[in-house]
Amino acid sequence: MGPVRGSKKKRKIEKKPDENASASSEMEGSVDWWDYLSRRMNGRQSPSKGLDKFKSVFRISRKTFSYICSLVKEDMTAKPGSFTFSNGKPLSFEDQVAVALRRLSSGESLVTVGDSFGLHRSTVSQLTWRFVEAMEERGLHHLQWPSTNAEMTEIKSKFEKIQGLPNCCGVIDTTHVMMCLPSADPARKVWLDHEKNHSMVLQAIVDPEMRFRDIITGWPGKIDDWLMFQSSNFYKLCDKGERLNGEKFELSKGSEIREYIIGDLGYPLLPYLVIPYKGKELPEISAEFNKRHSATRLVASRALARLKEMWKIIQGVMWRPDKHKLPRIILVCCLLHNIVIDLEDDDAQDEMPLSYDHDPGYRHRICGSFDIDGVQLRDKLALYLSGKLPP
Repeated sequence: MGPVRGSKKKRKIEKKPDENASASSEMEGSVDWWDYLSRRMNGRQSPSKGLDKFKSVFRISRKTFSYICSLVKEDMTAKPGSFTFSNGKPLSFEDQVAVALRRLSSGESLVTVGDSFGLHRSTVSQLTWRFVEAMEERGLHHLQWPSTNAEMTEIKSKFEKIQGLPNCCGVIDTTHVMMCLPSADPARKVWLDHEKNHSMVLQAIVDPEMRFRDIITGWPGKIDDWLMFQSSNFYKLCDKGERLNGEKFELSKGSEIREYIIGDLGYPLLPYLVIPYKGKELPEISAEFNKRHSATRLVASRALARLKEMWKIIQGVMWRPDKHKLPRIILVCCLLHNIVIDLEDDDAQDEMPLSYDHDPGYRHRICGSFDIDGVQLRDKLALYLSGKLPP
């Protein structure tokens, strides 16, 4: 995973719990807390209807909720402090996680979330931040670059099935998280992007199942895609030959290609980063390559659109966020996004956005830089996909 500006450097070694065991054990005691909580939220739900409503409130299944609880329980319960509803009843641990997840998934204000649960806005804020800190510590194993040849081989195979691109390891893309900053904020100009919005940018590399494999965030939205990429640890590892250095793919006898990722024209053409051909009146081979390249890149667009649709706290415009905490909130939303995929949460995955436009109003900025080895790689791929590469 790439660096997250504003994150704590010291990390605990997370333990990886048994997902099925944690889900089943937590579920037994969770009916009572959810029945009570759902009644507080609407005043009339029966237990059975409350269970049906769970997905609409938290955007995830009960199984996924229980697994998330198992990840953060040790860290959240170890911190001092108690929290109560407006009627004086203490919040259970599940209540606390529920409040945090509701805040992240709904994107509603602290006041609105607090009113729906019968809590003060400061309690919602504290619980959300406790949850974010715990997820940072315990959930990072859900966002990693593939560590085995078998895992990478499977990823490359699935990418090839999309539009035929061989040996592709990921798709890179960026999205903006917009902010409403106070007029007195001395750093307002720093965060003003090219579209005259105040924003923070998230750059992600995505696998064919829309899972985030590497991210970097925390930079002002005005930074160009290629500059952000060059600041990333992923770029440094590639330049040193320590990433995208796995098995090569033989296109034809005597012609092979290395591992690579793909991106749009906002990135440079590099030996390990392939972008489309620029121009409208392109030769047939180049036009066909661009068509396949674009269709494959949709994986990243879908992933980012789904991230914002499910975790609405980073959709729309955030009201005066703490710019040191926001990168960590974005990271945790990415972790939650991956957990839904890893646990094959069908309830959550049903909620796919109708549009893949995760960055409305933002125009692509073109880099134009290229490396000769990148040119040769792209040309080989174009010939291979057209069937005109010599045997």
